[in-house]
Amino acid sequence: MTVRVVLPGHLRTLAKTGKEVELDVAAPVTQRNVLDALEASYPMLKGTIRDHATKQRRPLVRFFACQKDLSHESPDALLPDEVASGKEAYFVVGAMAGG
Repeated sequence: MTVRVVLPGHLRTLAKTGKEVELDVAAPVTQRNVLDALEASYPMLKGTIRDHATKQRRPLVRFFACQKDLSHESPDALLPDEVASGKEAYFVVGAMAGG
């Protein structure tokens, strides 16, 4: 499956890529499999989105697809069919903090 992933500016710079990347993702299309494919294609992103050891999402990173926040969903939950088919993109977003 080809999945479209939109990256925030700082990760685009690090990966030396454009706003959107296309990844071949093995079925089933889950957040874990998408992020595994992203890190395999762009090894410089390892540890920036997920912790190296635990593979848990970094606190200031959020995931969205089909206008829904998926940040707290199970990493093994299936992504929407629109994402799996490439119709909709999977968004990695840098959250803001502070006051």
